[in-house]
Order: sequence, then C-alpha cells, then structure tokens
Amino acid sequence: MQRAAARVLRGARIPPVRARSAPARPPPRGLLYGRHGEPPAVVQLKDLEVAELGDSDVHVKMLAAPINPADINMIQGTYAILSPLPAVGGNEGVGEVLEVGRRVAALKPGDRVISAGAGLGTWRTQGVFPEENLLKVPSDVPLLCAATLSVNPCTAYRMLADFETLAPGDSVIQNAANSGVGQAVIQIAKASGIKTINVVRDRPDLPKLVERLMALGADHVITEEMLRKPEMKDIFKSIPKPRLALNCVGGKSTTEMLRHLQPKGTMVTYGGMAKQPVMVPASAFIFRDVRLRGFWMTQWRKDHAQDQESLAGMMDALCELIRKGQLVAPACTEVPLQDYRAALEAAMKPFTSSKQILLL
Repeated sequence: MQRAAARVLRGARIPPVRARSAPARPPPRGLLYGRHGEPPAVVQLKDLEVAELGDSDVHVKMLAAPINPADINMIQGTYAILSPLPAVGGNEGVGEVLEVGRRVAALKPGDRVISAGAGLGTWRTQGVFPEENLLKVPSDVPLLCAATLSVNPCTAYRMLADFETLAPGDSVIQNAANSGVGQAVIQIAKASGIKTINVVRDRPDLPKLVERLMALGADHVITEEMLRKPEMKDIFKSIPKPRLALNCVGGKSTTEMLRHLQPKGTMVTYGGMAKQPVMVPASAFIFRDVRLRGFWMTQWRKDHAQDQESLAGMMDALCELIRKGQLVAPACTEVPLQDYRAALEAAMKPFTSSKQILLL
C-alpha cells in the first residue's frame, strides 16, 4: 500500500510553491500647498512621489514634525525665505533612515535624523533628502525632544551664548516666555546658573502657565503690565538687572522690557509676534548705551556652514542637557497627520502654549 502511494506521489504533478507577495505599502503622503494664503485653507493632504535615491541622498521615514510660527509664515508667503511652489510644509522634524546612497558615509539605515536647515518639507510620511540637509541625532533622545530640537533650543542656546558673556548669578529678561524658544531659554539658563525674568501676556489661565514655567526653572514670571509697576524693584533686590534681553514680540512690550536692561546691555530681537515695530527711546542709546541686535537661526546656519565644530558642539551640549533631564520638549499636543486641519487651526490661536506635533 505504501509503495502504491509512493508511485502516485512520484507521478503526481506538484504545483510550484508561490511566495506570498508583500502587502503593498501605502504611497507616501504629505501636506502640500500650491499657493500662498491662510492655512489650513491652502493646505491639502496628498499622495507624493518619492524621488529616486541619488548617490548622496538619504531615504527617510518621517516620524514626527512640529508646527512652528515660521511654518505658518512660509505658507502665508510672509517669511524671509519661501519654498518653490508647490511645496510641502514643515521646517523641522525627526525621521528614521530607510536607505542611503552609495556615497553617504555618515548615516546608515536605522539612524534617527533631524533637519539641518530650513525648507526641508518635513510634513510628509517619507522623503528623499541630500545628506547635507540632515543631522544625525542620538537614539536615546526622546522622540518629541528630537522633533523639536533643530529650531527652538538651538535659537535659545545661541542667543544665550553669542551676545553677552553671562556667568552664574547673572540674569536675562525675555518676553514670549511661554513660546518654544522661551521654554528652552528658561531651562538652558537654569542649567548654567543664570536667572530668568519671564514676561508673558495676561490670560485666563495665567496661574497655570506661571506654575508650569516655574516648574521648568523660571525664577520670575510676570505679565507685560507688571513691567511698569513699582514691584519690579523688588525683583532686583535679589538678582542683578539683566545684561541680556530677548525680544520675540515688538511694540510696547519691547519698550517696557528695555527699561530694565543694564547700561551697555544687549537686546536681541528674534521675532515680531505683535507685528509692531521695535520702539526705543533715544535716552536708552544716549545715557545707557544699550545695543540692539537681531538673530535668525537660519542665517546662523548659513554663516557657519563650514564650521562643523560649532554646530556639533551645540548639538552635543543640547543632547547632554536632554539626557540629564535639564531640557525637555515644550508642552506638546500630538496630532495624527490626517487631523492636520485641527492642528493648524490650534497652532494659530492666541495664547497657545502647547506646540502641535504631527505624527507621521
């Protein structure tokens, strides 16, 4: 019986085993705008084509990307640099390397990367980017910290380091202290022993905001209205007047903040949220010899494109602060990519203290 069965098997025609085809990957998607205007009206979630991988290119799966004020301004067409249209939104974010071109030496599949400059178009699920446009970030840096690392913490770090030589015990005053940069300034200054006076706009949930900024390490949190009040003198009984002021607002807020700057101190403007000019009394120049400077992280990166040592030193210092728990991601709201409309609307609301993070 067994021999008969064997003959049957030998003579049988066994169909070839077919390999199971892998499930088709969904096409890459991204948030595209074809004209300048107000988001979210001009932004659409669309399928994207991924470019062929060149010898010096890196194929990246994006993981998370924030919505920053500069991203909104680029879509509106009001920013200093604009991407050719149609464009994918987003200037920063974190992704994972899927594949590298044959001439790519510094990155390999599995590495985490962040954008090295503006205009990368990070609001997408996948992309192919030149190696020079990416920076490797250590894998032990938490996802939200990595996604928000290349703009706000770098801006805070440079402004604290490049304009005044500050020592432990010195103080800094800043407005828009609840912004992403403001939160980073508080933490980096705290780690260096520098005191911070933090100015915010009055709002319904002010006590909660004050509590959160104090938990980050703020020494004083005051409203813009308090800048002119006699109580300011009490602050300077325990800490020296600031030698550095950081301005992201403009208008009256800046003028009032400048009154408390030390003679020969420096005010650095890096934003203009009030959309009003910076007004400085002539007496501040004549009798106190204050200095007014500007800062733009994009320009710093251009100026230091050949100075990899400065860039690496800054990134190492920031990552070390993150490892020590001395620098955390700003307050974030994580939003799936398909809910981008709600995220854009939330990012543009006044008194927003939570950064919208697109999960890709």
